Amino acid sequence: MLEPTVLASVIKRHRKAARLSQLQLAEMAGVGKTVVFDIEKGKETIRLDTIRKILNVLNIKVQLTSPLMNQ
Repeated sequence: MLEPTVLASVIKRHRKAARLSQLQLAEMAGVGKTVVFDIEKGKETIRLDTIRKILNVLNIKVQLTSPLMNQ
């Protein structure tokens, strides 16, 4: 299971490696800057489409796996 704190640290690490401020990332993703702050603090109630926009800007790919997918 993907914990909000794990997602938060991955996004923050990639944002800093890209030398982007929270505001710059928010503008590039087309979301409000408080959303980036909330995600990096591990808030659990962020919309999936918002997270997808941020992951896309940072070039982070998410891979889904399950026992059914292995059959």
